[in-house]
Amino acid sequence: MASPAIAGAAIGSAGCSPSVYNPRADRRWLLRRPWILISRLSSVLWQLGSLTVVLLVQGKSRDAGVQRRLGQRILTTLTHLGPCFIKVGQALSTRPDLVRRDWLEELTQLQDNLPPFPQDVALATIEAELGAPADRLFEEFPDYPMAAASLGQVYRARLSDGRWVAVKVQRPGLERILRRDLVLIRALAVVVAPVLPLKLGVGLSAIIDEFGRSLFEEIDYRCEADNAERFAALFEHHPEVTVPRVERMLSSRRVLTTSWIHGTKLQERRTLEAQGLDPSALIRTCVIAGLRQLLEFGYFHADPHPGNLFALPGRSGGLGHVAYVDFGMMDSITDADRLTLTGAVVHLINRDFRALAEDFVALGFLTPDTDREPIIPALEEVLGGALGENVGSFNFKSVTDRFSELMFDYPFRVPARFALIIRAVVSQEGLALRLDPDFKIIRVAYPYVARRLLAGDTAEMREKLLDVLFDGDGRLRVQRLDNLLSVVEEAGSTPDLLPVVGSGLKLLLGPEGSSLRQRLLLTLVQDNHLHTEDLRALAGLLRRTFTPAKLAGGMLARFNPLSSGA
Repeated sequence: MASPAIAGAAIGSAGCSPSVYNPRADRRWLLRRPWILISRLSSVLWQLGSLTVVLLVQGKSRDAGVQRRLGQRILTTLTHLGPCFIKVGQALSTRPDLVRRDWLEELTQLQDNLPPFPQDVALATIEAELGAPADRLFEEFPDYPMAAASLGQVYRARLSDGRWVAVKVQRPGLERILRRDLVLIRALAVVVAPVLPLKLGVGLSAIIDEFGRSLFEEIDYRCEADNAERFAALFEHHPEVTVPRVERMLSSRRVLTTSWIHGTKLQERRTLEAQGLDPSALIRTCVIAGLRQLLEFGYFHADPHPGNLFALPGRSGGLGHVAYVDFGMMDSITDADRLTLTGAVVHLINRDFRALAEDFVALGFLTPDTDREPIIPALEEVLGGALGENVGSFNFKSVTDRFSELMFDYPFRVPARFALIIRAVVSQEGLALRLDPDFKIIRVAYPYVARRLLAGDTAEMREKLLDVLFDGDGRLRVQRLDNLLSVVEEAGSTPDLLPVVGSGLKLLLGPEGSSLRQRLLLTLVQDNHLHTEDLRALAGLLRRTFTPAKLAGGMLARFNPLSSGA
């Protein structure tokens, strides 16, 4: 194997500076090359037009063979159209509620089962990027990739110290292909947007620009190496999440080498169960990890489709062990948006639809001058009806379907900065539905947010907790606390309330709880009168919730891992 100095010359530790996505400059570039523009546009229109005609004619057929062939036709069309269109297909492959099951089986092949590019091209790329041929850099390098995806292909190689690594090599000419197709996709979107049943506020072009920006970051593997290391640091103390280690000395702009993940892709429930893995525990891990990324870390994996997630053996309480790969498409969320999203979930828990409407304004889904009064009852009808009697009855698909209708009747819009967030959430839900069609993300999301609020472990969570527990007049809202505790209790068959008790006492008696103690005192002596009814109601709630039997059950669950629930 070559000296590390040779292999590391291409990257060092300077970080990434990706090629810039510039739609105007790319459009001018393509217009100056009409032979490329006309040829590619003709090909795209012909292939998409032919596919549309076939789907319109045969799409409603009840013949399973016909539907299977249609799925193969969709797969073939998107594959031939190249990386940009494959990315669209990858997003659809995570949506069993939107795409027919027989089509879905074909679309999942877009995740890592695409035709590879020639071996000699891959070897030439490695030598050009890393400064030495593969047979000098690796003790063992295969003749064929393990997987080929839209932007590159992955080899399983062995280092001189015996460790197995994944070597991702980028497809040739990728930047030029992306610039060309993004110009065409953007132009087609502007043309067809007026006739599509969409009301996005900012327009399809803004969403496509966000997609293009993320794609150009994704094709610079130096950025991906930085992303992987940052992501690993965030989950350093969470054993249920594994992130492959980057081999910096064997990585560059178009080659990325990481430790090899020995796991099972999160694609088929039967495959996981055959290996003794619990799909429900794995889904819980994925959902909670996704919530942590959005609501705690403010930095998230924007492409969590089944090809990028692996099930690993082991279990931490009610959570399975999962490994993330492919960190090319990542994004950040501002602290303001992160806190507003957390508050929105809380307001939904408490059916506070007036506050929820204000959250939509703060997030940019409604403009500040929008009259919220007619929107509030509409939100209550759509979201309140879906909530039903408890958290478990919340049906996410019915909400999204109804909310799409709501966007036509009221001035909702989708801010461009939420394009990747929505993609991540949609992919996450699609993955969960694929493994368990009856799974409800909100059943896991609610307890997570409720526990964070009740713990009050950060200044922002303590402030949010005070907003929940006290009204504008300073009165204690015991029903709100009851809602939060009920959510935690309903989260598992054997609810462990000990962490809630410990966090609550720490908050109430510790220095961080000064604001809470002050609010409780003001509740007692409001308007020059002594008010004890709220505190009596609070005491009654605590007695009902934290009974000796429940606390003992939680303690038993801690000592007996076989009894761990969700």
